[in-house]
Amino acid sequence: MAQATGGKQRLGKEPVLKAAIANFTERGYHATSMRDIARDADVTVASIYHHFPSKQDVLQEIMVQVLSDVISLTRTALLGAGREPADQLSALVRAWVLFHADRRAEAQIGASEMRSLDGPGRKLVVTLRDEQQRMFTDVIQRGVDEGAFATAYPKEATRAIINMGRALAEWYRPTGEVSPTEMAERYVALALGTVGCSPAPPTAVAEN
Repeated sequence: MAQATGGKQRLGKEPVLKAAIANFTERGYHATSMRDIARDADVTVASIYHHFPSKQDVLQEIMVQVLSDVISLTRTALLGAGREPADQLSALVRAWVLFHADRRAEAQIGASEMRSLDGPGRKLVVTLRDEQQRMFTDVIQRGVDEGAFATAYPKEATRAIINMGRALAEWYRPTGEVSPTEMAERYVALALGTVGCSPAPPTAVAEN
C-alpha cells in the first residue's frame, strides 16, 4: 500500500516519471525543479528522493528507459525482416517512426536533453544510443557492400535517416491527416531513396 506523508501519498516511480516527462517537455530539464515534479505527481519532494537521489537520476531513468524500449522494438523488427538489406532497413524505419509517433514526449527529451546528463549517466545513454545507431549502420553498409544500395555516403545516410525519424516527435500529431502507419510507410520510401535503393525490376514473363 502507498504510505501517506504530510497529506500526500508516497507512490512508486511511474507517477514521478510521468510528471517529470511532462515538465521536462514543457519547461526543459534545467527549468524544472523537484517541487514541480512533486506537485504534478501529487507526492512530496521527500517521497521522490525515496526513489531518485537527484533530478539527474530522474532524467537518466527516462532516457535509459526510452532507449531500451526503442532498441527492443527495432531489434525485434530487424530479426523478423529476413536477410535483404532493403527489407531490413524498411523494418527498422517502420519501428523507429512508429515509436517516435507514439512516444513523442519521451523521444523529445531523449533527443534534446543529452547535454543535460552528467558523468556515468551520460556514458550509459551514449552507449545505448550508439547501439541503436549501429543497427542502422550495419544494415546500410551491408546494403552498399552487396550492391543493394547505391549511396556513396553510408555514414551520412545513416545519420539522415535516424534524425529524420527522431524529428518526427517534435511536430507529428496522430490526430492529423496522416496515420502513424501511413507516415511510417512514407518514411520508409524516403529512407530507401536516401540510400539509393532502386525498386526491383519486374519479373519477366516467359513466352509460350
